[in-house]
Order: sequence, then C-alpha cells, then structure tokens
Amino acid sequence: MCTDRIPRPYRSNAGQENAPDPATGKDLGTRRTDLGTHGTATGTPGRAGTPASSGVRSSKDDGGRRRNLDYPPAPEPLPVPVMDNHTHLDFHDGLVRVAVADALDAAEAVGVKGAVQVGTDLESSRFTVAALELDRRLLGAVALHPNDAPDLAADGTLEQALAEIEELAAHPRVRAIGETGLDYFRTEAPGRGDQQYSFRRHIDIAKRLGLALQIHDRDAHDDVVAALRSEGAPGKVVFHCFSGDEELARICNDNGWYMSFAGTLTFRNADNLRAALAVARPELMLVETDSPFLTPHPFRGRPNASYMVPYTVRAMAEVLGTDLSRIGERLAANTEAVYGSWE
Repeated sequence: MCTDRIPRPYRSNAGQENAPDPATGKDLGTRRTDLGTHGTATGTPGRAGTPASSGVRSSKDDGGRRRNLDYPPAPEPLPVPVMDNHTHLDFHDGLVRVAVADALDAAEAVGVKGAVQVGTDLESSRFTVAALELDRRLLGAVALHPNDAPDLAADGTLEQALAEIEELAAHPRVRAIGETGLDYFRTEAPGRGDQQYSFRRHIDIAKRLGLALQIHDRDAHDDVVAALRSEGAPGKVVFHCFSGDEELARICNDNGWYMSFAGTLTFRNADNLRAALAVARPELMLVETDSPFLTPHPFRGRPNASYMVPYTVRAMAEVLGTDLSRIGERLAANTEAVYGSWE
C-alpha cells in the first residue's frame, strides 16, 4: 500500500531504539507507548476490545477476525486548530510504537494542537502525569476505569487506588477525573454495585478538587444520570465518546453537560449519534478520538491516533450544515472552557 500520507512515525518501517518510561524507569516493551523515542513492535495481543488495564489493543476484532494494523492516511489539515479531548497515548496498537512528542507532532501537522491524555488505571494514570511533564501540548485526566472497580474491590485495594488517583490529580496539568462512570456492557449485575461506588467516589474527588469529570457511559445512561443527580454533578461534566440518543442529548443540554463525539459518529449504523449531535447545544460539543480505539469510517477497526480528529470534525460539520472554520472555533473554545488553557 502507499504510505506517503501516513505520518512518518506511524509507518511500519519507521523503527528506532526504544526508550524507558520516565514514570517507572523501565523499558516499556510493547505494553505502553514510549514517552521517549519511537520504535517498532509487534505487540502482545490482549483481550479483544479490553478498555482498561491491558495496555495493548488486540490484533483481532470482537468477532475474532484479524484487524488491519496499518495506521490510516492523514486527513487534510483543519483550517482552525482544535484539541483531541480524549486519547490514550499509553495504549499500544498497530505495528509501531510512537513517542508522545511524535504523536503530538503528527496531530499538530493536521490542525490538532493539543490533547487530553486519559488514565484508566494506576499505571496509565502515572504515565499521564509523567507525560504532562514532557510536553505542553498535553493536559491530563486520571481515574480508575469502571470495569476495574469490581476486581479492585474484591482484592481489597479499591480505596488505596482511589487515594493514589486523588494524589495524582493534584498535578497542575491534570484537569479532569476520568475516565470513570458505568459500563453495563462488560460488567454484569454482581459487579455493578462496585462500579457505582467507584463512580460516586470519583464524582466526589472531582468536586473537591474543582476538576472536570470525564464519564465512560456504556449501556448505563439512566444510572449515570441518576448518580450525577443524586451526588451532585461537578461544575464541568463530559460524556466521553457520547453514545446516547436525542433524549440523552437533551438531558445534557438541560444540565449543561458536555457531549464529546468520537469516530463512532461516522459509522454507518450511528444514526442515533448524528441525531443527538443535531440537537446538542453548540457550546456543549467536544471532539475526541478515544485512540487507539474507534477509528473513523472508512478506516474502522484500524489503529487510531490524534491526527485522525479532522475526519470526525468534518463529519460533525456535515451533520450540522456548518463550515469547518466555524465548528473548529467552537470546538476549541468549548474544550478550553472545560479544561482551561494549554499554555
């Protein structure tokens, strides 16, 4: 295949020596993305679609089919720069490892001037804080993923883990608690009480520290909204990878909660998301990749990265019938309204 439009660090022949992780002093191997130089790696397949703790995305899809592990071509640059509201630079995918600086360079080249690096467990949250020290184009979020809460509770380590999350959240460039929330797709009824407890604790941390809350909500809309109402929502709430419909969008509108749209908006079967975007208040819209997951159409299933944001921005502009400059200005202003300045 022609690789001319694939950003150089993401090409499968762009290998260099690996660098240690400053957060641990250990070689990252294929588990986490390098904070230093980039390199090639074949990776160790994990469970398909695992949202937390694996650090390595599976080489197969949820149906067991082998995925195309080549990164997609870069889109045309945006006329007005925006930010990627949610990415996981620590997750390895594809055939290469890419340094944080290289990933952000590739994004900046197409009009994505910054990103929010998001933790899902203690390891990735520590990575987040270490990355924030190295590049001013990053802000951070730290949390325990809801699917980890039952295991942590069973081990008797949930409270200790929550305490460390609160300590990590004191870093001045950590601007959100997330991703936290509820996931009823992967966690069955016996573990949902632990998820709900962990979610409430994260809400409390966000409120006490004055930080935004990034919510993971999968098949749990009603209970997520109920928890926010019963606990009292933080001042800034973001539904990461918004997965609701018009009804949930209207609830977000009424409460001033932000809706962050990912590559799923471009999927052929995502009429509900496009309908939700159409009724969302413009001042509550955000954009994200959730990379390396949720790569926009027509590259669905391939590795994702922050440089792919323009594909979703263009889809948002098409749904809303607006031009790219106008929506870019709105998305950039909304993102800074949630997280503050990157300067």
